[in-house]
Amino acid sequence: MKKIEFYKHNLTPKDIRACVSVLKSFFLTTGQSVEEFEKKFSDYLSVKYAIGVNSCTDALFLSLKGLGIKDGDEVITTPLSFIATSNAIEYCGAKPVFVDVEEKTGNINADLIEKAVTKKTKAVLPVHLYGQMCDMIKIKKISRKHKLKIIEDSAHCIEGIRDGIRPGQLSDAACFSFYATKNITSGEGGAIVTNDKKLYEWLIKARLHGMNKDAKNRYHKKYEHYDMEFLGYKSNMSNIQASLLTNQLKRIEKHLSRKEELYKRYEVGFKNSPNIKTMKLAPNTKHARLLYTILVKEELRDLTISKLQDKGIGIAVNFRPIHLMKYYKNKYNYSIGGFPNAEIIGNSTISLPFYPKLTIREQQYIIKTLNKITS
Repeated sequence: MKKIEFYKHNLTPKDIRACVSVLKSFFLTTGQSVEEFEKKFSDYLSVKYAIGVNSCTDALFLSLKGLGIKDGDEVITTPLSFIATSNAIEYCGAKPVFVDVEEKTGNINADLIEKAVTKKTKAVLPVHLYGQMCDMIKIKKISRKHKLKIIEDSAHCIEGIRDGIRPGQLSDAACFSFYATKNITSGEGGAIVTNDKKLYEWLIKARLHGMNKDAKNRYHKKYEHYDMEFLGYKSNMSNIQASLLTNQLKRIEKHLSRKEELYKRYEVGFKNSPNIKTMKLAPNTKHARLLYTILVKEELRDLTISKLQDKGIGIAVNFRPIHLMKYYKNKYNYSIGGFPNAEIIGNSTISLPFYPKLTIREQQYIIKTLNKITS
């Protein structure tokens, strides 16, 4: 069979035409297209404000800075995520304090958070891993008790709902990714959503150097001088990125339905496979279905990856435990065994092709091949 790519994007001719229209216009940077996307994105998530930025990493960093995280602070988070989660905390001069994850979901174990709170703890940064939301009700209760800020890493979880709650509805801010492999994509890009007007107003300026007027506002009618109110950053989303996202957002639920079909076929295909385990769904949860991950025996994981690639099947690993990365291991003296669930998942997991364009024939080939390899 022809190689099965790990991921294929869902851009359509209509999305491309929208982008070409922006490219033919005179205004390519942050402008009307960004504002249109921000409005539709906040409406979709039922929150007051959305701010388009150039990556989820910047979204996390800006949110932490805007909520006052600084040198010497501690932020409780998960060791099972992409490194950007903890890196954003480091950029603020703060320390990421890891707690272990749930064995069945890979999400941060909310029952362990309170034990990690110290006088230096200022925030909690949960990650909605693979598209499944953490227990935000429990996390919110803990944050209220200890007066902690909550910043959600929702890079995987635009469509997610748990206990009737969406990302951004119980937190101070939720951050999203539009990276190349996400359910909606602009190649690179991100967004922050919040119900906090003061934070929103700061973020709008902070994403563009701390200026009080961006290019659109300076040239809209009559030229007006800008001022720099504080030391900001260069993190704004462009009209080019936004033009690719707006129409995808309209199709996001349709694509989710398609991925639910793919998910069910994988689950049936691996149901009787003794050497393949899958992640579980928490009660009262709508999964965003960004990734489909399996767990195989740690000692066989890398060999399984190699054999799948030999058979033309694209894969990824989401994720290796952050605390065992060289930088974090050396800086904070972490060792193997510190967060056992995160380590077991990180050493066992394989992400399989999982996107709307994946055909039934391709998926059947993946299932058959993987079952044979692991039998």
